[in-house]
Amino acid sequence: MDDPALQLELPDSLRRFVDERVQRGDYADAAEYLRDLVRRDREAQAAQRLRELIQEGLASGPPRALGESDWSDLRARAVQATR
Repeated sequence: MDDPALQLELPDSLRRFVDERVQRGDYADAAEYLRDLVRRDREAQAAQRLRELIQEGLASGPPRALGESDWSDLRARAVQATR
């Protein structure tokens, strides 16, 4: 991202809504409001992914004890996921 600025056109009704939120003092300006929306969306996406992973785990069958090779595999996968 070379330019941190983002230009955004909103229909009048949405612009009035944003302006109302700012005028009520909920946000300092429209940019703060939009940053908050993006953060909340990112958090919602992370929460959805966590729900999916939990569901996947529940559907994977009965629990079993993990051995050292299982833990090694999990550590390797975690390291790979961060790259």
